[in-house]
Amino acid sequence: MQDLRTAIEAAWEQRDLLKERDTQQAINAVIEELDKGRLRVAEPGADGEWQVNDWVKKAVVLYFPIRQMETIEVGPFEFHDKMALKKDYAAMGVRVVPHAVARYGAFLEKGVIMMPSYVNIGAWVGSGTMVDTWATVGSCGQIGRNVHLSGGVGIGGVLEPLQATPTIIEDDCFIGSRSIVVEGVRVCKEAVLGANVVLTQSTRIIDVTGDEPVTHRGVVPERSVVIPGSYTKSFPAGDYQVSCALIIGQRKESTDKKTSLNAALREHDVAV
Repeated sequence: MQDLRTAIEAAWEQRDLLKERDTQQAINAVIEELDKGRLRVAEPGADGEWQVNDWVKKAVVLYFPIRQMETIEVGPFEFHDKMALKKDYAAMGVRVVPHAVARYGAFLEKGVIMMPSYVNIGAWVGSGTMVDTWATVGSCGQIGRNVHLSGGVGIGGVLEPLQATPTIIEDDCFIGSRSIVVEGVRVCKEAVLGANVVLTQSTRIIDVTGDEPVTHRGVVPERSVVIPGSYTKSFPAGDYQVSCALIIGQRKESTDKKTSLNAALREHDVAV
């Protein structure tokens, strides 16, 4: 791995090296390791904090310029792209419903279910997770085990635009329909996001369960139940409502980890 890392770091600083066979072989080797789950862009440490393997993310970025465009024909459908798609889903133990797509270089653990959806290169998706209809997992997104990404959920990638930290959804989370989590935001274990929650690094995530509000940014604490909200902000042109997210309670220990979003929210008397 150290030899691969050295080659990737050198090519990142000197792009002319991308023309050399040894550099291309190193990049291809990293993507193969990602595809098989032997290497990750980011991984949790023993202390619960996440370590980002920046050089691996660089390999994903460098993979694009060394690929050539090609036409792919599947029955009446035609595609024109640089990137290969994953294969051998039966051997992986992954259920893939037409028209779900995962790119080569993404890892899907045994037991993943993909409804018509999309998983981009560099992503890691854990066992028991459902990527529901029209949900997308962006480049290098890290999705834990037993997660439900509901219909239309958007998990941001690190390539659009390039940024340091991948978006992370930890184990046993439920992400409600049409929610968007981008810019490297981390949703911690067993959290529940209601429908249409939008989280960026600048989004205020306000815990309103106590006597005084407590504001978080970039991280949703474990077991939090979150819904969309707004607060008033003054501008030169007047006062306007700005979107935020509200933590309205904690997921109860008695709540089954596979519970539906509505059941989790009903515990806190919130209708969606």
